[in-house]
Amino acid sequence: MDVVDVIRAKRDGRRLSDGQIEYFIRSYTDGSVADYQAAALLMAIVWRGMEPDELAKWTAEMLASGERMDLSSLSAPTVDKHSTGGVGDKVSLPLAPIVAACGAADPMLSGRGLGHTGGTLDKLEAIPGFRVDLTPDEMLRILSGVGAVICAAGPGLAPADKKLYALRDVTGTVESIPLIASSIMSKKIAEGTDALVLDVKVGSGAFLPDIALARQLAETMVQLGEAHGVRTSALLTNMNTPLGRSAGNGLEVTESVQALSGRGPEDLMEVTLALATEMLALAGIDADPASTIEDGSALKKWKDMIRAQDGDPDADLPEATERRRIVAESSGVMTKLDARAVGIAAWRLGAGRARKEDPVSPTAGVVCLRKPGDEVSEGEPLLELHADESRRFEPAIAALDNAIEIGPEAIERQPIVLERIRT
Repeated sequence: MDVVDVIRAKRDGRRLSDGQIEYFIRSYTDGSVADYQAAALLMAIVWRGMEPDELAKWTAEMLASGERMDLSSLSAPTVDKHSTGGVGDKVSLPLAPIVAACGAADPMLSGRGLGHTGGTLDKLEAIPGFRVDLTPDEMLRILSGVGAVICAAGPGLAPADKKLYALRDVTGTVESIPLIASSIMSKKIAEGTDALVLDVKVGSGAFLPDIALARQLAETMVQLGEAHGVRTSALLTNMNTPLGRSAGNGLEVTESVQALSGRGPEDLMEVTLALATEMLALAGIDADPASTIEDGSALKKWKDMIRAQDGDPDADLPEATERRRIVAESSGVMTKLDARAVGIAAWRLGAGRARKEDPVSPTAGVVCLRKPGDEVSEGEPLLELHADESRRFEPAIAALDNAIEIGPEAIERQPIVLERIRT
């Protein structure tokens, strides 16, 4: 088989045959197909799309390029959550211990942040000693004993996706529903869980600000999960405003512990408990996730998980040495706090990275002292910027230009959970 024929087929709008898909994924993974040839096919897919059965085969081959975790030794039902990413989206941190406290096992394989969206692993590494790189045996041991683990995916899971993802990032082929869906689902299916809930963010701070495209992505991923024997559903959730009150690694850990202690912001708790309810339903567990916060069992699971991964749950987190506040220019009601602008500001303060190899600060970020719907007075602090170097404030403040609007009247509260998608 000739890779040029495969490229031509998709260029001309034809469905790739099962044999062509098998050949391409396997040959690209083992290095027989060059990056420039793979880039040509990816661009053809961006323009021409993929049929549902074609995409299912593509995803199956990406999955088959590596290992699939075996969780059959666990006695508890297994379920996980995946978010498409947003600003202040620290949901994974309280969510995993909540569902574990309800009797599920959650092997949450997570990633690092890139650009304006934060990464779960970066947040957890703000905790002294916390270890994200675990062997499969260590993961199983922690899952069996604690019921929750949050760590990095090993190199053996969907290696085809790792190569394709890196190539898409530098060839302008990220924005494609089939390529996004197959990338996410090949990794999540490889985890080996019985069920999966997808949190697809919609709005200015989301990867897909358009709700129609977000819905299409959610439907595509749910279909892929079900086709591979994983009970799958999705929630579309609002990401026009930062979630919770903080955006930044250590800041979000602190807020997550507050959430598990019963002091979480209303919007963060609404999304977290909605996802927990959905996960438990798919796992076949009849339990009230909110009760685990009230009785302290979720917080105990959090501490057990942190200790199991060599972290100190009682350690003081590092704090930024430099702080600056953004104040209200007029009195009234805050009507807008743009999530993307806050995410970019946090990134410029040091909380994010432009390239995967860049370091991130555990202390940098933005604290939202006021949110849309709050009454504010002229001169009142609205945001607090945290950084390790004062030179970072000017570009961060520039990112916040036009991010905040204050009006004369109260606004209608936007719903957080927008839609639920099942097959």
